[in-house]
Amino acid sequence: MPRKNPIRTAVFPVAGRGTRFLPATKASPKEMLPIVDKPLIQYAAEEALAAGATNLVFITGSSKRAIEDHFDSDAELEAALEAQGKQDLLDSLRGILPASASCIYIRQPSPLGLGHAVLCARPVVGSEPFYVHLADDLIDAERPCLGQMADAFVERGGGSVLGVQTVDRRETDKYGIVAVEKINERLSRVRQIVEKPKPDEAPSNLAVVGRYLLSPTIFDKLEKIGRGAGGEIQLTDGIAALLGQEDVHAYAFEGKRYDCGSKLGYLEATVEYGLKHPQLGDAFADILARVLAQRLRRSA
Repeated sequence: MPRKNPIRTAVFPVAGRGTRFLPATKASPKEMLPIVDKPLIQYAAEEALAAGATNLVFITGSSKRAIEDHFDSDAELEAALEAQGKQDLLDSLRGILPASASCIYIRQPSPLGLGHAVLCARPVVGSEPFYVHLADDLIDAERPCLGQMADAFVERGGGSVLGVQTVDRRETDKYGIVAVEKINERLSRVRQIVEKPKPDEAPSNLAVVGRYLLSPTIFDKLEKIGRGAGGEIQLTDGIAALLGQEDVHAYAFEGKRYDCGSKLGYLEATVEYGLKHPQLGDAFADILARVLAQRLRRSA
């Protein structure tokens, strides 16, 4: 059955500098860091496309040209691969985006926070609901996380849906934290949302983790709230203002999340995706086993 309210647009805020990965991100965006053979931003785009989006809106900043180049065609490279008979590589390049997808790039003029980055997308999104996807939160799921959230959106008849995950209470100061009223095993109604509360002040340990399906009403809220924590326009504050007007739901998605904004999370994703790789997985597993055996012998 087709969705009653298809989500056509996905917004990717990619203007951040990725300072936790310096010097690797000095000249290359953190979203271009590869997990095996694809950059994070391509995994993000593929998830949005699988969830029905056709308009991909990238909110960019300085030093982000590599993202535009990645999704652009490269006739010279394609011709070289074709001449060399490297059809598999050629197909992988041509398959980065389907012909039905459109890429739109909007420059965020100042680093004023995630809420401001989302607000920059308003001229393109207009009056329709839309996805927001943070590419450094990689979620490995049989059904794409955004697609799961779209189903919840249709089931509840609209509003907004936040992707959430239970985190260690000691880490609540790293996330937007929600207090909820449970509807079923995975879906809850949000009653409160707080940006990065201290553990002893957090209303719960249920954290919003890089996936949003938002009502266009959020734009009006973001325009009015002004700057919040860190002197930035916080998306969390906009959602908090939305609670008094529209339903906001929290969806506990199926799948495993990797925090690729941290070095350890990035390494974990690289290892697990490497082990699952159809061509490299077995050989990679042998390498890991050998390295671990050597490490254990040295520490014995």
